[in-house]
Amino acid sequence: MRLRLSLALTAAVMAATAGHAAAQPPAYHLVDKIALPDGGWDLATFDPVLRRLYLARNEAVTAVDVDTGRVTGALAAIKHGHTVVPLKGGAEIMVTDSGPNTAEFFDARTGAALASVPAGLKPDAAAFDAASGLAVAMNGKSGDLTLIDPNTRKAVGKIDIGGALELGAGDGQGRLFVNVEDLNQVAVVDLKARKVVARIPLTGCEGPTGIAYLPVSRRVVSSCVNGVATVANPATGKVERTLPIGPRPDSVLYDAKRKVAFIPTGEELDLFADDAAGVRPLGKVATQAGARTGALDEKTGRVYLPAAEYTPASTPNGKPQVKPGSVVLLVLEP
Repeated sequence: MRLRLSLALTAAVMAATAGHAAAQPPAYHLVDKIALPDGGWDLATFDPVLRRLYLARNEAVTAVDVDTGRVTGALAAIKHGHTVVPLKGGAEIMVTDSGPNTAEFFDARTGAALASVPAGLKPDAAAFDAASGLAVAMNGKSGDLTLIDPNTRKAVGKIDIGGALELGAGDGQGRLFVNVEDLNQVAVVDLKARKVVARIPLTGCEGPTGIAYLPVSRRVVSSCVNGVATVANPATGKVERTLPIGPRPDSVLYDAKRKVAFIPTGEELDLFADDAAGVRPLGKVATQAGARTGALDEKTGRVYLPAAEYTPASTPNGKPQVKPGSVVLLVLEP
């Protein structure tokens, strides 16, 4: 069931950087809610070829045809999924699974299992690097990267980083920037040389999770659990700015067409412009509880955020529980 809604931008325009006039934030607003099956989820990804939103779930991969709204609740069976990576023009998907500590390959149309590739401990975030042709699994517990050849569906190398790894982002030139959560730093990895070539201390950041490389400003933005985003310059190896965001971020999204970065933080979506002068805040949009991760469609500019309604925790140290039948995919557009 789909619900047509409209939700106004909630924050005033923030001051632009010195020498620039204030700019009106894009009027992103909620236009749809697509009902999803019950159950938890981790990261969302978008396949522009098949035009699907993939959501890695606890026991399955959910796929949403964004043009028709059709939901395939369990496209592929897994143990504990974290990230879905579309490969080979959308024909296949690779899913990191921390149950058996593997990267699982599936036929994207049928969900048929194709291969199981051993990874490190707790493979979590993952990405495809077009410059090297490698798929990369970031192993949160063993602190290393598993390099996988999508053509052979086999592991072809490992890069030790150390620490608790979170998400990573590539620059399109063979460098991968990886958040190291417990060390509050970004590890800069040269995938061709297969080694860490630099480390950027994230001053002012606690627990970096989401990350994106912004190609216009050539900056790396990391979202932090203490309610800030850091803007780091890889050329200098230093943080240039620390910007306030919401309290519970888990990813950073980037729209290369519109040159806008998004940080979903639970109940708001923070927006940032990427231009030659640097990274600057554009404002924020109210969303919904649980909307801490997402994916975007550059063709339409739509942003997709999984969310849910929650019941209060039953014990002082307990976690809120998702209300049955409340899991949805929020759809926002400019």
